[in-house]
Amino acid sequence: MTQVARTVAFKPGERNIFFHILTACNLSCSHCYINPDQHGREALSLETIRRWLKLFVAPGKRGNVIFLGGEPTLHPDLAAAVAHAKQLGFHVTVDSNGYLFHDFLQRTSPADLDYLSFSLDGPDPAVNDPLRGSGVFAVCVENIRKAQALGFRTSLIYTVSSRNLQHLERMVPLLVELGISRFFIQVIGLRGRSALPAAGDVSLQVSREQWLAVVPVVAAQAAARGIHVTYPKVFLHDEEGFQCAGRVAENFFIFPNGRVYQCPLCEDYPINAYRIEEDRLVRIGGLREDRFFSLDIPEGCVMNKLLQPDTIDYDAGGKPTHRISCCLLKEEIG
Repeated sequence: MTQVARTVAFKPGERNIFFHILTACNLSCSHCYINPDQHGREALSLETIRRWLKLFVAPGKRGNVIFLGGEPTLHPDLAAAVAHAKQLGFHVTVDSNGYLFHDFLQRTSPADLDYLSFSLDGPDPAVNDPLRGSGVFAVCVENIRKAQALGFRTSLIYTVSSRNLQHLERMVPLLVELGISRFFIQVIGLRGRSALPAAGDVSLQVSREQWLAVVPVVAAQAAARGIHVTYPKVFLHDEEGFQCAGRVAENFFIFPNGRVYQCPLCEDYPINAYRIEEDRLVRIGGLREDRFFSLDIPEGCVMNKLLQPDTIDYDAGGKPTHRISCCLLKEEIG
């Protein structure tokens, strides 16, 4: 039976904490969204990580913590941070580029870590390594196999761009071979390095037609092989209403300099709605990201219109030909 993708509704009573514990990384991926000038260059101490995690504990609500970087395993105390998050009752994920520094697999356990997520942007070194770095494919795949052998639940993230979209279909047999249970297909954002003019002469972005022709098809192929697939909604159908996660969900994007955003599109700008000051989560007044969330516009996402207007097409009468969904709204299949 053919499986059909379904839109994942925002879940009330659940909060997602995307915790960047440092911004340093051993790689220099062409589409990296980290902006040290806006996000900070320090690595948080273990004591600070523990105190900040406590700020986001909400009794009666499911909390999901995703530890990010940079490369989070560069932090020598990541395993201890994972254990502490689990003790606080969080569902815990680590997103890694696959290098797994500081003997991370030996210092944590599947009991503490709910998912270990790896990033690959191609089905082989010829596609992946020009995007992520020489030798990265081999290291990442080897460590996925090690993690699987130790009983960790693994997922894989593939960031779609014009340089690897045509190779997405070839990821399916690799996912099956590696035993990956969850596959996340991401759309490249105009943030960080990918937003810079120096990113290259050829745009990394893919068109609406390219996305819709490839991504849902490959997602269905992977789901047919028993893999749970999630990918951004990106475009709304005519009959679908627009919802902003900033209005109906609890998502917090934490950076080492204390900035806390609700909208990831805003992360290149000092318009964060919250800041951690003296170990308190403080809402900031003035013209901040959250002031825009309530605006209803024909284009859908107001932040996309403000920050990435080139992603929207208009007809001869000036009407948008499609609407952009909230970037946190997902489709899933499998």
